[in-house]
Amino acid sequence: MMTRGPALLLACLIAAAVVAPAIAPYPPDQLDLAHRREAPSAAHWFGTDDLGRDVFARVLFGARVSLAVGLLSAAVAGASGIAIGGIAGYAGGALDAVLMRGTDAMLAVPRLPLLMIAASVLQPSVALLVVMIGMAGWMETARVVRAEFLTLRARGFVESARALGASHARLIGVHLLPNAAQAVIVSLTLAVARGILLESALSFFGVGVRPPQASWGNMLYQAQTTLATEPWLAFAPGLFILMTTLSVNLAGDRLASRRL
Repeated sequence: MMTRGPALLLACLIAAAVVAPAIAPYPPDQLDLAHRREAPSAAHWFGTDDLGRDVFARVLFGARVSLAVGLLSAAVAGASGIAIGGIAGYAGGALDAVLMRGTDAMLAVPRLPLLMIAASVLQPSVALLVVMIGMAGWMETARVVRAEFLTLRARGFVESARALGASHARLIGVHLLPNAAQAVIVSLTLAVARGILLESALSFFGVGVRPPQASWGNMLYQAQTTLATEPWLAFAPGLFILMTTLSVNLAGDRLASRRL
């Protein structure tokens, strides 16, 4: 049960985001100026914000943006990291050295300040934000894939396949990638959590998802000025960020421990 707990929690969060229009008690942008800044109650489980919008509804709809950014940016990072790390690990030699020095250089650049500068200049849409976060997070996956390929390519089954005339594409697609899959999955789970946190940070600093579209990060941004008097505005999105990143990280840790 403890092993399945994080994955089950993450599945519930994703399901809630998917069916948000059906379960949200109010539209996320419905204004109700007569009930502004109300504390949590039976009518508004997480209270209302400064425009009378239901915080619970906005958290549910914000989950659609934040989870989509996390999952899709992890896919972008994974595809880039697998390609670069796979080429480096399979080819070896000078090409490996060049690609890994480039990876090391990217790892040395602070991610959040780089993304904040890019986002402030580009004022990205959600789709562009996904690409930006994904392209800033491929390095860890690349190093994991390279390490796996370097180990696997010296194994007997790979040498046998090569001796039988297997093409490069077959060696990579049939023999190397499937055997490196578990390590890649662990890396991607961590990339999901990183993507959610980066989106939240960018939106918190006002350069991520733009209002009135809700995301957990921009809900925190809007709540910071009234944190002392209306803490429920920050508590709800903060709790969902915590639950999501914690469940993803725990799921990744469990996968890693099984692999070991």
